[in-house]
Amino acid sequence: MISYEPLYRTMKEKGITTYKLINQYGVSRSLIDRLKHNKPISTVTLNDLCTFLDCRVEDILVFEKDETK
Repeated sequence: MISYEPLYRTMKEKGITTYKLINQYGVSRSLIDRLKHNKPISTVTLNDLCTFLDCRVEDILVFEKDETK
């Protein structure tokens, strides 16, 4: 399972809020909702987030093996 937990740590370290992502960088509210619920995003979106936050992919998401399967 992909988790976007690292994204929120990175945002906190960079001083960027979801409000700022929406209003300054043009990120949609639906994307914020997708991230909060660990739903899939495109690589283009991942690239945009890395650009906005000046970070690496590992600072946005992490793969966690689903032990129930």
